[in-house]
Amino acid sequence: MLLQVENLKTHLRAGNSIVKAVDGVSFSIDKGEIFCLVGESGSGKSITALSVIQLIPKDICNHPDGRIAFRCGALDGSGERAVLDMLTLSEEEKRQVCGARIAMIFQEPMTSLNPVFTIGDQIIEVLQIHWPEMSDAEAHKRAIAALKQVQIPDPEVRVDEYPHRLSGGQRQRVMIAMAVACEPDLLIADEPTTALDVTVQAEILRLMKELQKRKGMSILFITHDFGVVAKMADRVAVMRQGKIVESGTLEQVLHQPQHDYTKQLLAALPENLKRQRDLKLIETPSRKESVVHEMNEPPLIELQQLEVYFPIKKGLFRRTVDHVKAVDGIDLKIPEGQLLALVGESGCGKTTLGRAILRLIDSTAGSISFNRQVITHLNRKEMIPLRRGMQIIFQDPMSSLNPRMTIVSTLIEPMAVHGIGASKEERIEIARKILQRVQLEGEHLWRYPHEFSGGQRQRIGLARALVLNPKFIVCDEVTSALDVSVQAEVLQLLLELRAEKNLTLLFITHDISVVEYISDEMAVMHKGKIVERGPTDDICRNPQKKYTQDLLAAVPRLIL
Repeated sequence: MLLQVENLKTHLRAGNSIVKAVDGVSFSIDKGEIFCLVGESGSGKSITALSVIQLIPKDICNHPDGRIAFRCGALDGSGERAVLDMLTLSEEEKRQVCGARIAMIFQEPMTSLNPVFTIGDQIIEVLQIHWPEMSDAEAHKRAIAALKQVQIPDPEVRVDEYPHRLSGGQRQRVMIAMAVACEPDLLIADEPTTALDVTVQAEILRLMKELQKRKGMSILFITHDFGVVAKMADRVAVMRQGKIVESGTLEQVLHQPQHDYTKQLLAALPENLKRQRDLKLIETPSRKESVVHEMNEPPLIELQQLEVYFPIKKGLFRRTVDHVKAVDGIDLKIPEGQLLALVGESGCGKTTLGRAILRLIDSTAGSISFNRQVITHLNRKEMIPLRRGMQIIFQDPMSSLNPRMTIVSTLIEPMAVHGIGASKEERIEIARKILQRVQLEGEHLWRYPHEFSGGQRQRIGLARALVLNPKFIVCDEVTSALDVSVQAEVLQLLLELRAEKNLTLLFITHDISVVEYISDEMAVMHKGKIVERGPTDDICRNPQKKYTQDLLAAVPRLIL
């Protein structure tokens, strides 16, 4: 037994109140085992992990009960092991254990890495803190070896790079390199693949399993993605409201769940929602029928050889030396009432294409038509009347909602701009009805964005788009940061609203399982071009292009 957590309680102080973030949690992790802690946001997963590694500030946290027994390998390399209670260690003892014997990979590497130090300096710092006798030359050599171990290309060059010059997947690899540099006994991974594309996620998961097997590490893996759980876990525990409601082997929890909450989470997975949709006999046309449909019906959106290039400027006089071809010669038609999913990895141009269609950014060349009107060269004033029919729901509602405006102000402001409603009172009533339609209460109009959960804020973003009664909405990664149950609710709501109002939706995402559930057709984007397009079921079952095949193969799936 490497780690034994017994009746752990972690209480957090929030003003004058106490939040029981972890409430009597018990579990154990054996040497060389991958233990997955699963649950929705706010269930206490991360607080449990931070309690194990003792990273929660004492001025806001206390542990009224519990024990965290860790069988720690000696730092001097003698091979002797001692059982430590992490809750009773002195600060000096914690510094010796944390980072060397227990290490942690955080969810967002860009906020965890120091932007003013090279990645080599940050790995060297970890090594020299725990081995102060190590020379600079030896530490530099070990840093390069750590980068090579996590398969960073050209580690001798990359060791001197700053974090902002690396991709998201490479930054996550650097975090793993820092964590395993001291060869810890226990690695805690807190949602390490949440923000990554499926192909990068597959690489990171494979890398972690390889390192775990090679070094005999144990891993405490925190996630809300059951596909990742199915790929990684030896044993699983499901958390809810600070408690573990079910635990067991991977087979027991995923294939023979006993607790109602576990069953609800599994039922909310997009692949299971897809199965429910099939039972309702909702069918999509074949590729041939789809093409005929497009030819017979005038499209709501039509793109012809659309290009969006961003200049690369260098030198003292900032001359343009090249271009980033974010959108490169795209032809696309979206019939009225269709839900088209646009999929691809980060940087492929999905969001740029969506914003170019809405004229939020200017195109370099090509033509954009909306409702049979060419809008490519319309100026800002000429676009205002068309804005009512073209809306967008952003990925992060917290950053797109004004924190100083109440929800009622957020909803009635665009109505006032477009002349909807004869008076403020009438606009407030329209806002109230729209809010109720997205399953929020009318009284929520008078609250501020920070008073809502992530799922509720996403519903408010949807309501803001709907108050103008648009024909076309771009949904930009609207479910990427949501828990599976909240994601299922938002997806179901989108489908209902689409059926009611005959909405045309461009659904931008990298989550293939969501695409399979929600969309009629899908277009696969790669390096600024659409490489494959057709009915979703056809492409998912029989992809023609190698890039699409690789993308689908990388999706972690839970097969029940």
